[in-house]
Amino acid sequence: MYRTEIDQVRRFNRAFTKRIGVLEESYLARGRPLGEARVLFEIGLSGGIGLQPLRQRLGLDSGYLSRLIRSLETQGMVELVRDERDARARQARLTTKGQVEFEAYDRLSDVAAQRLLGSLREPDRKLVVKAMAQIEHLLRAASVAVALEPADSPDARSCLEQYYAELARRFPSGFDPLAGNNFDPAEMTPPKGWFVVARLDGEPVGCGALKTLDDGIGEVKRVWTSPSARGLGVASRIMERLEALASEAGFDLLRLDTNGTLKEAQAMYAKRGYRAIPRYNDNPYAEHWFEKEL
Repeated sequence: MYRTEIDQVRRFNRAFTKRIGVLEESYLARGRPLGEARVLFEIGLSGGIGLQPLRQRLGLDSGYLSRLIRSLETQGMVELVRDERDARARQARLTTKGQVEFEAYDRLSDVAAQRLLGSLREPDRKLVVKAMAQIEHLLRAASVAVALEPADSPDARSCLEQYYAELARRFPSGFDPLAGNNFDPAEMTPPKGWFVVARLDGEPVGCGALKTLDDGIGEVKRVWTSPSARGLGVASRIMERLEALASEAGFDLLRLDTNGTLKEAQAMYAKRGYRAIPRYNDNPYAEHWFEKEL
């Protein structure tokens, strides 16, 4: 990184935090700092959320989040209840008093945004809004993390179920995951194979698998990105991780197949250096086959 780039980021951070009131002891004049206000707002926006997902979504240390929640409880804004999906976990919800405060923050945030935009000439306003959208997009993309996951974990199963449902909608003849293309978690478990899940703010937004096809040959399977995260380069991040795992495993060649309906997948594979080859498997849904030397 260049010194000028680092200096620009730091100048932007200082200017923006000052402009939106991050440094104020009472954010939006509601009597609490930004940290507490943001946690309260996030709980209200979610209609109730588990502490672990809340921590991941905001990127907070668990101890710091506990202190923020405790303060909001003391103020009568938040209550902790048992999570109906997991008796061992707790969920944060707004009280009636907290809901009133959430609505006040929502209203005042609109006013603050209008005040910021209103201080600019129209051309500059449009430029700022466009730049903010681009920065938000790039920061979201940079927040995607791809990690190894057991192929039969709840998040892995959830991703696969959404993937199968999408294929069933998009393929002219539908999609049956058991029709000659069955997914066996054992084949995606080291040392035979690997399964990865992509997450954004702690939420699973994509997956992919690598299995041993033959001596020195691996096969990429089940690469999928949630519609909510498309355009962020998630599939490319998944492919990068799978290719790195393949190299570490000693594979010299990677193969994969895809259906003709999935044009975006074909374009990504070609961009990553995969070349078209003749059919190498009996997958009834495959219409194109590719390979890449590592």
